[in-house]
Amino acid sequence: MAAVQRWTGLEARALRLALRMSVRSFACHLGIGIRTISKWEKLLAATEPRQDTQAILDTALARADAATHLRFEAFLSEADRVPSAVRVRRGASRGSLAWEYESWTDDLDRAAVALSRQDFGFVDSLIRRWLGRFKPTALDERGLYLFARSTALLGDLRRDQGAVLGPLSAQPAYASARSLFGQLDIPRRVAQIDLSLAVVAEMSGRLESAARRYESLAVDDRLSHRDRARARLWVGTALSKVGNHSYASRVMLAATREFEELAEPEDWSVAHQKLALAHRGAGDLTNALHFIGVARRTATTDSPMQRVRLETAYGHILLSDPATRDDGLAILDKAAGLAGQFGLSHQLASIEGIRAMREKVV
Repeated sequence: MAAVQRWTGLEARALRLALRMSVRSFACHLGIGIRTISKWEKLLAATEPRQDTQAILDTALARADAATHLRFEAFLSEADRVPSAVRVRRGASRGSLAWEYESWTDDLDRAAVALSRQDFGFVDSLIRRWLGRFKPTALDERGLYLFARSTALLGDLRRDQGAVLGPLSAQPAYASARSLFGQLDIPRRVAQIDLSLAVVAEMSGRLESAARRYESLAVDDRLSHRDRARARLWVGTALSKVGNHSYASRVMLAATREFEELAEPEDWSVAHQKLALAHRGAGDLTNALHFIGVARRTATTDSPMQRVRLETAYGHILLSDPATRDDGLAILDKAAGLAGQFGLSHQLASIEGIRAMREKVV
């Protein structure tokens, strides 16, 4: 079994990785502050835990199972290929890069979770920490993959913030990520970026172009079955926006059945929301209310963005009937408040557009 004569930040990090824990969970596991763990991760062999903390780490290692010990020894062996003095001085040495890549991966996982909660400031800080640290030309294949993934996530961030036009929008970030994934020869990732670029085209008002891209991707074998079903659903979304509600409804209904077969409850619920809007556009408020009711009852996410989208759709439908107009306005007001709270500018603009359209009608 592995044993450590004297713990430094390097060995502590190796133990965290061997236990397959995040920085936060490792801190809880040891009963030590997160800032202390972060200091170890930053300084590695250049810092030593206090004497009482050395004993805590000894205990944590002793209680670990055999598989964890094997991983711990493997991580230390990899780090020891580079002399400690060089490891501390040079962030670009191979052993040091291996450690940095683990932190980078952890941060990207944290950023993805934060993005689902629309914590945009935190996501931006995590992504920029790494994109500002490396140049793609100086990275090996694994580092280039992480850089591409970070750039794609930056596109997701800008898209969700509503930035779809200009040099600091989602489109150039996605284009950069697509180029990197193409360089790495990862067709599935390239196709996923193509799907994101189609979403950006739809958000920027290029609806017919977006519909054509979605149609192509709906039968693209590079994508998973779920992503192809989502592309089919979004074909309907784009077509509904240009007034082709009947065909859009048929396409969306087919996608809904696919989500049911795939056991994807979140996508299935969102598909009902889209179906409701297509029926509203066609003037069929009975079916619109039916489908939006299903979507509201079966929503499986607490994401602020999805709550705003769902309530905006519901308010839009209610606003279409003079008898429920006041209720629709009240729901849109609540949706706008939530969108403003989380910085969802695209959703705010959509709500304002719905209000303006109804005022013209009235």
